[in-house]
Amino acid sequence: MDAREPAAIGERLRRLRLERGLTQEGLAGRSGISVDLIKKLEQSQRASARLTTLVKLSRALDVPLSELTDRRPRLNGGGGDGLVLGLRDALLSTDLLTGAVPGLDPADDGEPTPLPLLDAAVDRAWGDYWAGRFVELARALPGLIGEARVTHRAHGAAAVRPLAQAYQLAAALLVHLGRDDLAAIGAEPAITAAATGDDEMLWATTHGTCSWALISQARHGDAERVAIRAAERIEPRFSTAPMEHLTVWGGLVLWAMAAAVEDARPADARGYIALSRVGAARMEHDRHDYQVNFGPTQVVMQATYAHAVAGDPDRALSAARDVHREDLFTISYGRHLLDVAQAHTDTRHEDTAVEVLQEACGLAPVWFRHQPVARALVAGIRERKARPSAALRELVEALGPA
Repeated sequence: MDAREPAAIGERLRRLRLERGLTQEGLAGRSGISVDLIKKLEQSQRASARLTTLVKLSRALDVPLSELTDRRPRLNGGGGDGLVLGLRDALLSTDLLTGAVPGLDPADDGEPTPLPLLDAAVDRAWGDYWAGRFVELARALPGLIGEARVTHRAHGAAAVRPLAQAYQLAAALLVHLGRDDLAAIGAEPAITAAATGDDEMLWATTHGTCSWALISQARHGDAERVAIRAAERIEPRFSTAPMEHLTVWGGLVLWAMAAAVEDARPADARGYIALSRVGAARMEHDRHDYQVNFGPTQVVMQATYAHAVAGDPDRALSAARDVHREDLFTISYGRHLLDVAQAHTDTRHEDTAVEVLQEACGLAPVWFRHQPVARALVAGIRERKARPSAALRELVEALGPA
C-alpha cells in the first residue's frame, strides 16, 4: 500500500481523539473497540479496520464517518473538487432565493426543455450512475437539475419525475463521493418534488435514497425508520400487486435491512431479508423499476452482504452462489463482489480475494476508487503480504493515494 495510507488513518484517529480530550482507554470504553486495536491503528501497525469498527469509532468521536475515513472525491482527471462544488452550488445556490435557476447560464432564456428530451437526459444520467461513470455524471448533473427546475415550473406535475430523479441522482452520487452532508441535502428536495406529484412509487423511492444518505452518516436508526415507514405506507397485496409496486416496496425493506446490518443487529437484518423474500416470490428474475433493482438475486446479494459484515464468511459465500450477474446493475454487482472479497479475506484466501477485487475494479474503476470497503480490504491484504503480487500492486495503484 502507498506508504501514506496507514499514517493517514492513524493520524486522523489520533488527532480526533486528542481534540476530544480522550485517552486511548477512554476511546476504547466509549466505542467498544479494544485499546490494542486503537493503539495499532494510531501507531500505523494496522493499515485498516473493518468498516463496522470505523463506524463505532466515528460514533464515539462524534464525527461523520467520512471525516475519519477521508472519503474525499477521487475523480482523477475530472477536476474532482470543482465538480463537487458544482453539485453543491446546484443544491444550495442563493439563486433559489431570487427566482433564478441554478445550473443554467445566466444568459439562458429559461425556455423549458421538452419533457421527452428531459426524460431521456435523466435516463442517460441514470445509465452513467449505474455504470460508475461518475465524472460524466458529476459534470452533467448541475445543468440537468437546472433544466428540470425550469421544465417543472412550466409543466408542473408532468415534470415531477425528472426533477425528483435529478435530485436523487445528486444525492446518490454524493454518497459515493463521501459528501454525506450534501447527499442528505439532495435527498430532501427529491422527496419534496415527488410529493407534489401523483406517483406514490416515485415518492417511495426518494425515501430509499434518503435512507441511504442517512446510513452513510451512521444514522442507522433514522435510516431504518425512513425506509420502513415508507414501505408500510405502500405495502402491497403480494398476490395481486403490480410488479413495479413489489420492486419499490422490496427496495425499501432492503434499505431498512442495510441499516440494521450496519447497526450490528443481525437478527433484525435477517427478519427484513425474510420479509423481502415474500415480495420477490412472484419474480423469476430481478426487475429494474424506478431505478430500483429488486428480485431473487437482489435478496441473496443482500444476504451475502449481511453475512459478510457479521463476520460469517462461510454463509456469505454460500449465499453468493445464488447471485446472477445478469440481474444486477453494474455497480450493484461490483458492490456484491466486495462482500465476496471480504468473505475470502476472512477465510485467509487472500489471493482469491485479490482476484475478486480485480474483477470489481474492472467493472467500474472510478466507482471502485470511492469504495471504503475496497480500500480497507486492499490495505489489509497488503499489510499481511510480505511480497505483494503484481495483481495486488495493480489494485493499490488503481485506488490511488490515501
